Amino acid sequence: MIRVLICDDQDVVREGLRTILSTVPGIQVVALAEDGAGAVEQFDRHKPDLVLMDLNMPGVNGIQATRQLRDRYSDVRVLALTTYDADEWVFDAIRAGAAGYLLKDTPRAGLIKAIEGTVNGQTFVDPSVAGKLFTHVAGRKIVPDSTVAADLSSRERDVLKLVARGLSNAEIAERLFLSEGTVRNYVSSILAKLGVTDRTQAAVIALRHGLACE
Repeated sequence: MIRVLICDDQDVVREGLRTILSTVPGIQVVALAEDGAGAVEQFDRHKPDLVLMDLNMPGVNGIQATRQLRDRYSDVRVLALTTYDADEWVFDAIRAGAAGYLLKDTPRAGLIKAIEGTVNGQTFVDPSVAGKLFTHVAGRKIVPDSTVAADLSSRERDVLKLVARGLSNAEIAERLFLSEGTVRNYVSSILAKLGVTDRTQAAVIALRHGLACE
C-alpha cells in the first residue's frame, strides 16, 4: 500500500486529489496539508511513502517544505504537482530535492503512474518541464566531465546513464541483462561514490556534467 500525503493550499484541489486516489487500489491518502509547514508536520506524524506537493503557497511554500523534509528524511519522495512550469520553479524544486515534477493538468492515469513509479525510484517529469531542463543543460554546452565519474566502473557508468533517463531498477536490469538485485547494488555503489543520497541527485549530476549523453 502506497501511503500519500497531499499538500495544496486550495481545498478543492486537496479534496479532488483525495477523491481520485481513493478509487485506486494500492494507494491510500493518509493526510492532507494546506501549506508547507502543515506538510512537514503531517509527514512527521504519518511518515507517508510519498508527498504530492504544490509549490506556490503562502507562508512556507512547497520548495521550502521539500528542502526541510529532505533535511530531516534523506529518503523522502516528494512529487511536485503544480500549475507552474516557469524555469525558476522547476530548477528550485529540483535543487530542493523533489523526485519529480508534474503539472496539475496531468491526466489521472499519468498521475497514478507517476505516484507508483516515484515510490519505486523512477523520475517523472512533465514533458514541457523536461524540455526546459534539457534546453537548460544543452544551452550550457556542457562538456562531459570524466573526473566526476572517475571512480565509477564501466558498468556503473552504464547504470548511471539509465538512471539519469528515468529508468527504474527493473527496467535497467532488463536493458543491461542483469538481475534487479545486481542493479540495486550498482545504484547503491554509484550513490556512495558520487556522495549523494538518492538517484534523483545522481541523475542531476549526470545531466549537469554530460554523463547521461556519453
